[in-house]
Amino acid sequence: MPRNKYPEETVQKILEVSMKLFMEKGYENTTVLDIVDNLGGLTRGAFYHHFKSKEEVIDALTDQMFRENNPFEKVKQQKELNGLQKLQQIIKDTTVETDYRKLSGQAVSLLENPKFLAEFIESNRDVLVPAYQELIEEGIRDGSVKCRHPKQIAELFTFLTNFWMVPTIFPFTKEEGLARLEMVKDLSAFLGVPLLDDETFARLETVLETAGEE
Repeated sequence: MPRNKYPEETVQKILEVSMKLFMEKGYENTTVLDIVDNLGGLTRGAFYHHFKSKEEVIDALTDQMFRENNPFEKVKQQKELNGLQKLQQIIKDTTVETDYRKLSGQAVSLLENPKFLAEFIESNRDVLVPAYQELIEEGIRDGSVKCRHPKQIAELFTFLTNFWMVPTIFPFTKEEGLARLEMVKDLSAFLGVPLLDDETFARLETVLETAGEE
Protein backbone atom coordinates (compact mmCIF):
# COMPACT_ATOMS: atom_id res chain seq x y z
CA MET A 1 0.00 0.00 0.00
CA PRO A 2 1.50 3.43 -0.90
CA ARG A 3 2.57 5.67 1.94
CA ASN A 4 -0.23 8.02 2.95
CA LYS A 5 0.93 11.53 2.06
CA TYR A 6 -1.86 13.15 4.07
CA PRO A 7 -2.21 11.26 7.37
CA GLU A 8 -3.93 14.20 9.07
CA GLU A 9 -6.66 14.18 6.43
CA THR A 10 -7.16 10.44 6.90
CA VAL A 11 -7.45 10.82 10.67
CA GLN A 12 -9.96 13.64 10.27
CA LYS A 13 -11.99 11.58 7.79
CA ILE A 14 -12.12 8.68 10.24
CA LEU A 15 -13.21 11.01 13.03
CA GLU A 16 -15.91 12.68 10.92
CA VAL A 17 -17.36 9.37 9.74
CA SER A 18 -17.23 7.89 13.24
CA MET A 19 -18.94 10.94 14.73
CA LYS A 20 -21.79 10.67 12.23
CA LEU A 21 -22.24 6.95 12.94
CA PHE A 22 -22.03 7.35 16.72
CA MET A 23 -24.70 10.04 16.59
CA GLU A 24 -26.97 8.00 14.28
CA LYS A 25 -26.48 4.45 15.61
CA GLY A 26 -24.88 4.93 19.00
CA TYR A 27 -21.37 4.02 20.01
CA GLU A 28 -22.22 0.51 21.19
CA ASN A 29 -24.04 -0.32 17.94
CA THR A 30 -21.27 0.96 15.66
CA THR A 31 -18.48 -1.42 14.62
CA VAL A 32 -15.08 -0.76 13.10
CA LEU A 33 -16.40 -2.38 9.91
CA ASP A 34 -19.26 0.16 9.85
CA ILE A 35 -16.71 2.95 10.04
CA VAL A 36 -14.48 1.44 7.33
CA ASP A 37 -17.46 0.88 5.01
CA ASN A 38 -18.18 4.62 5.13
CA LEU A 39 -14.63 5.84 4.54
CA GLY A 40 -14.99 6.15 0.78
CA GLY A 41 -12.43 3.57 -0.30
CA LEU A 42 -10.06 3.65 2.67
CA THR A 43 -9.24 0.18 3.92
CA ARG A 44 -9.40 -1.45 7.32
CA GLY A 45 -5.61 -1.30 7.28
CA ALA A 46 -5.78 2.48 6.94
CA PHE A 47 -8.09 2.63 9.95
CA TYR A 48 -5.83 0.46 12.11
CA HIS A 49 -2.77 2.43 11.02
CA HIS A 50 -4.18 5.38 12.97
CA PHE A 51 -6.43 3.80 15.61
CA LYS A 52 -6.18 0.48 17.41
CA SER A 53 -9.90 0.35 18.18
CA LYS A 54 -13.14 2.30 18.08
CA GLU A 55 -12.46 3.08 21.77
CA GLU A 56 -9.46 5.12 20.67
CA VAL A 57 -11.64 6.84 18.07
CA ILE A 58 -14.27 8.07 20.53
CA ASP A 59 -11.51 9.07 22.96
CA ALA A 60 -9.90 11.18 20.23
CA LEU A 61 -13.27 12.63 19.25
CA THR A 62 -14.16 13.78 22.77
CA ASP A 63 -10.70 15.33 23.16
CA GLN A 64 -11.04 17.17 19.86
CA MET A 65 -14.54 18.41 20.61
CA PHE A 66 -13.49 19.65 24.06
CA ARG A 67 -10.57 21.58 22.56
CA GLU A 68 -12.78 23.11 19.87
CA ASN A 69 -15.56 24.03 22.33
CA ASN A 70 -13.63 24.50 25.57
CA PRO A 71 -16.27 25.93 27.96
CA PHE A 72 -13.61 27.56 30.12
CA GLU A 73 -12.18 29.48 27.17
CA LYS A 74 -15.66 30.50 26.03
CA VAL A 75 -16.72 31.79 29.43
CA LYS A 76 -13.51 33.77 29.88
CA GLN A 77 -14.61 35.92 26.94
CA GLN A 78 -17.77 36.96 28.80
CA LYS A 79 -16.29 40.04 30.42
CA GLU A 80 -19.63 41.07 31.91
CA LEU A 81 -19.55 38.06 34.27
CA ASN A 82 -17.60 37.92 37.51
CA GLY A 83 -15.58 34.88 38.57
CA LEU A 84 -18.42 33.14 40.39
CA GLN A 85 -20.87 33.74 37.54
CA LYS A 86 -18.37 32.23 35.11
CA LEU A 87 -18.06 29.13 37.29
CA GLN A 88 -21.84 28.86 37.50
CA GLN A 89 -22.10 29.26 33.72
CA ILE A 90 -19.67 26.35 33.23
CA ILE A 91 -21.98 24.09 35.24
CA LYS A 92 -25.11 25.47 33.57
CA ASP A 93 -23.67 24.72 30.13
CA THR A 94 -23.40 21.02 31.04
CA THR A 95 -27.20 20.83 31.09
CA VAL A 96 -27.49 21.89 27.44
CA GLU A 97 -27.93 19.00 25.02
CA THR A 98 -25.04 19.21 22.53
CA ASP A 99 -23.21 16.71 20.32
CA TYR A 100 -20.30 16.85 22.76
CA ARG A 101 -22.55 16.01 25.71
CA LYS A 102 -24.19 13.16 23.79
CA LEU A 103 -20.82 11.77 22.75
CA SER A 104 -19.39 12.13 26.25
CA GLY A 105 -22.37 10.21 27.60
CA GLN A 106 -21.64 7.38 25.17
CA ALA A 107 -17.94 7.45 26.09
CA VAL A 108 -18.63 6.91 29.80
CA SER A 109 -18.40 3.14 29.27
CA LEU A 110 -14.70 3.59 28.39
CA LEU A 111 -13.98 4.36 32.04
CA GLU A 112 -14.36 0.66 32.81
CA ASN A 113 -11.05 0.24 30.93
CA PRO A 114 -8.07 0.98 33.26
CA LYS A 115 -6.13 2.63 30.42
CA PHE A 116 -8.86 5.11 29.60
CA LEU A 117 -9.65 5.69 33.27
CA ALA A 118 -5.99 6.61 33.88
CA GLU A 119 -6.08 9.03 30.94
CA PHE A 120 -9.34 10.51 32.22
CA ILE A 121 -7.81 11.10 35.65
CA GLU A 122 -4.73 12.68 34.10
CA SER A 123 -6.72 15.05 31.87
CA ASN A 124 -8.91 16.14 34.77
CA ARG A 125 -5.85 16.79 36.94
CA ASP A 126 -3.85 18.63 34.26
CA VAL A 127 -6.63 20.48 32.41
CA LEU A 128 -9.77 20.93 34.50
CA VAL A 129 -8.21 21.60 37.90
CA PRO A 130 -6.09 24.56 36.66
CA ALA A 131 -9.11 25.87 34.70
CA TYR A 132 -11.35 25.78 37.78
CA GLN A 133 -8.57 27.28 39.90
CA GLU A 134 -8.12 30.21 37.50
CA LEU A 135 -11.80 31.15 37.71
CA ILE A 136 -11.92 30.71 41.50
CA GLU A 137 -8.91 33.02 41.85
CA GLU A 138 -10.63 35.54 39.55
CA GLY A 139 -13.66 35.36 41.84
CA ILE A 140 -11.46 35.99 44.88
CA ARG A 141 -9.99 39.08 43.22
CA ASP A 142 -13.38 40.53 42.20
CA GLY A 143 -14.99 39.64 45.54
CA SER A 144 -17.61 37.21 44.23
CA VAL A 145 -15.87 34.20 45.82
CA LYS A 146 -14.90 33.90 49.48
CA CYS A 147 -12.45 31.05 50.03
CA ARG A 148 -8.90 30.48 51.26
CA HIS A 149 -7.72 27.46 49.27
CA PRO A 150 -8.49 27.92 45.54
CA LYS A 151 -6.31 25.06 44.30
CA GLN A 152 -7.69 22.55 46.77
CA ILE A 153 -11.27 23.64 46.11
CA ALA A 154 -10.63 23.31 42.36
CA GLU A 155 -9.41 19.75 42.96
CA LEU A 156 -12.47 18.98 45.08
CA PHE A 157 -14.90 20.40 42.52
CA THR A 158 -13.23 18.40 39.74
CA PHE A 159 -13.61 15.22 41.79
CA LEU A 160 -17.22 15.92 42.71
CA THR A 161 -18.42 16.89 39.23
CA ASN A 162 -16.33 14.58 37.03
CA PHE A 163 -15.88 11.49 39.19
CA TRP A 164 -18.40 11.31 42.01
CA MET A 165 -21.28 12.16 39.66
CA VAL A 166 -20.18 9.63 37.00
CA PRO A 167 -22.12 6.38 37.55
CA THR A 168 -19.49 4.23 35.80
CA ILE A 169 -17.01 5.20 38.52
CA PHE A 170 -19.35 5.67 41.50
CA PRO A 171 -22.65 3.89 40.73
CA PHE A 172 -25.80 5.46 42.12
CA THR A 173 -29.57 5.22 41.88
CA LYS A 174 -31.65 8.19 40.77
CA GLU A 175 -32.43 9.00 44.42
CA GLU A 176 -28.76 8.76 45.40
CA GLY A 177 -27.81 10.97 42.46
CA LEU A 178 -30.24 13.66 43.60
CA ALA A 179 -28.84 13.42 47.14
CA ARG A 180 -25.32 13.85 45.79
CA LEU A 181 -26.43 16.85 43.77
CA GLU A 182 -27.87 18.45 46.91
CA MET A 183 -24.62 17.79 48.74
CA VAL A 184 -22.57 19.44 45.95
CA LYS A 185 -24.86 22.48 46.20
CA ASP A 186 -24.60 22.68 49.99
CA LEU A 187 -20.87 21.95 50.17
CA SER A 188 -19.85 24.42 47.49
CA ALA A 189 -21.93 27.14 49.19
CA PHE A 190 -20.33 26.31 52.54
CA LEU A 191 -16.86 26.61 51.00
CA GLY A 192 -17.66 30.07 49.67
CA VAL A 193 -17.99 29.11 46.00
CA PRO A 194 -21.69 28.38 45.43
CA LEU A 195 -21.50 26.55 42.11
CA LEU A 196 -25.20 25.78 41.78
CA ASP A 197 -27.79 28.51 41.72
CA ASP A 198 -31.44 27.45 41.93
CA GLU A 199 -31.95 27.48 38.15
CA THR A 200 -28.93 25.26 37.46
CA PHE A 201 -29.82 22.92 40.30
CA ALA A 202 -33.31 22.47 38.84
CA ARG A 203 -31.85 21.78 35.39
CA LEU A 204 -29.46 19.17 36.78
CA GLU A 205 -32.31 17.55 38.71
CA THR A 206 -34.20 17.19 35.43
CA VAL A 207 -31.15 15.69 33.73
CA LEU A 208 -30.76 13.09 36.51
CA GLU A 209 -34.46 12.24 36.54
CA THR A 210 -34.53 11.85 32.76
CA ALA A 211 -31.43 9.65 32.84
CA GLY A 212 -33.06 7.48 35.47
CA GLU A 213 -36.05 6.84 33.20
CA GLU A 214 -33.95 5.66 30.22
